[in-house]
Amino acid sequence: MWLTFAVLSSVFAALTSILAKIGINGVNSNLATAIRTAVVLALAWGIVFLSGAQSGIGYISRKSWMFLILSGIATGASWLCYYKALQLGDASKVVPIDKLSVVITLILAFIFLKEQITVKSILGCILITAGTLFMCL
Repeated sequence: MWLTFAVLSSVFAALTSILAKIGINGVNSNLATAIRTAVVLALAWGIVFLSGAQSGIGYISRKSWMFLILSGIATGASWLCYYKALQLGDASKVVPIDKLSVVITLILAFIFLKEQITVKSILGCILITAGTLFMCL
């Protein structure tokens, strides 16, 4: 089931880029990010209440709260930078650079989460980086 959601995530991320590039025309990138965030916030809380998951909020540990908040800050910073980059550059160049997050995630997962790096993942990182450079030059 995770694969289905991962593929859907990829499709929605692609749609996000195209729709954002069209929608950001003539709009301040920070304002556009705030509008997008408000929509995501409403959608996420709507799903929480529709699924009855709000009852679990009292069981979240302090550590989880801290890391979820830090993750939210990182997401916000990412979105602000992403929208500014989309406003200033071509989507076909901004998006591949944004997807270098895959390489950075693998490196950070190795350092902080002690996840194993394999020859296959190293090769994949090299190919993703090379492909990004190739697409952007």
